[in-house]
Amino acid sequence: MTVEPFPQWLRPPPGGFVAEDLDRLPDLPPHTELIDGSLVFVSPQAEFHMLVISLLENALRRCAPATMRVRREMTVTLGRNQRPEPDVLVLRASGSSDPERTSFAADDVVLAVEVVSTESRTRDRERKPQLYANAGIAHFWRVENVDGRPVIYVYELDPATKVYALTGIHHDRLGLSVPFTIDIDLTDIDRL
Repeated sequence: MTVEPFPQWLRPPPGGFVAEDLDRLPDLPPHTELIDGSLVFVSPQAEFHMLVISLLENALRRCAPATMRVRREMTVTLGRNQRPEPDVLVLRASGSSDPERTSFAADDVVLAVEVVSTESRTRDRERKPQLYANAGIAHFWRVENVDGRPVIYVYELDPATKVYALTGIHHDRLGLSVPFTIDIDLTDIDRL
């Protein structure tokens, strides 16, 4: 049995990887993230995860004002060693004008959404919200799978403490007035 040598770029440089490395390293797997200077590779996506992303992306596009844009699975550069990839994000339209862009600036992001997966549970529940809050992203949603249905935990940033406060837990319908008027029937996942 022969063992393939792993690529040289898998060895982190002194001080860890930096945000620009995601654009420079050859043959990175799709959706590689940079968290705390370490490369994070994602496991295959479950159907629930994909359905929730589609549901939220389409619904948010319908609700978003003309000054906002909805994107999915694009990284956000939060700092030198931080470039996570939210499952869904809403950003100011002015921040999405470059079609060659591979990452968005934190200042342009209004909402970051993470759909929790088994392998990403700790990152999605703990580390990524900390990073988004520290970067000043005003709104964060965490989506959990409860018996095959999305349950959305909605958080808003306290600008004084840079910590998210839970503002609601939504089971069958998501109705909000911030960051803009949002009304999403979460049971629509059954029709996708």
